[in-house]
Amino acid sequence: MKGRSVFQRMAAAPHIVWAVMFIVAPMLFVIYFAFTDEKGVFSWSNFASLAQYSNVFILSIAFALIATVICLLIGYPLAYFMSKAKPKTQKVLLVLLMLPMWCNLLIRTYALMALLDNGGLLNSLLESLGLGKLHIVGTNFGVILGMVYDFLPYMVLPIFTTMTKLDRRYIEASADLGCNSFQTMTKVVFPLTVSGIISGITMVFVPSISTFYISQKLGAGKIDLVGDTIERLFQNPSTYNVGAAISLIMMILIIVSVGIMNRFSDNDGGIIV
Repeated sequence: MKGRSVFQRMAAAPHIVWAVMFIVAPMLFVIYFAFTDEKGVFSWSNFASLAQYSNVFILSIAFALIATVICLLIGYPLAYFMSKAKPKTQKVLLVLLMLPMWCNLLIRTYALMALLDNGGLLNSLLESLGLGKLHIVGTNFGVILGMVYDFLPYMVLPIFTTMTKLDRRYIEASADLGCNSFQTMTKVVFPLTVSGIISGITMVFVPSISTFYISQKLGAGKIDLVGDTIERLFQNPSTYNVGAAISLIMMILIIVSVGIMNRFSDNDGGIIV
């Protein structure tokens, strides 16, 4: 294999510099502080103290799993409906799906909080109709709802992409062999879109388990997740190293999740007979 040309090396240089400065270097700093104490001496004490945050890890994983399952249950039928629509309709639906993503996540979450708050638009409407208020902000349901609202497009888009690339001859063959719509969906469409499902699950689960702004606003400060714990620990110099240890655990979890995604995304799936 011939070596890269000078032009190719120059074109890759900005990306390499960016990756080193904003990806590799921060990761090395996190690793360093995770394995040292306040005096810079190597220590395992930071990881030993993680046991007191076990409830936070369990709650964060539970919330992320619930939000991911809900996104899958909503996103898969939506992606299937979009893939069946006409090309012009698909473009309109894609714009509507991605339109909220044009706004920053912080703005979307704050707007949702203003909408669902006790004095927000939803409760004002319910009160005008003579109905009771819905207390959503400050509850577990509110936080999970925020995760679903913010991350649902990340589930729909990869599934939609795999469905649009699906060879329609498989569906026609299943109909010729006597399969009904349910059998075609479970034995043909679903197995051939597994790669999109895995990608969507990863893209929703990873930001859900590491989020902190959603839980702060929609949880009204009553719900403490991993992201909130890391932010709070990094604000105090005496707990900075423990925060780095938790961040390292999260980094490992994200790397494992991405590895799983890459493992399945290269596989187009197979038909279950």
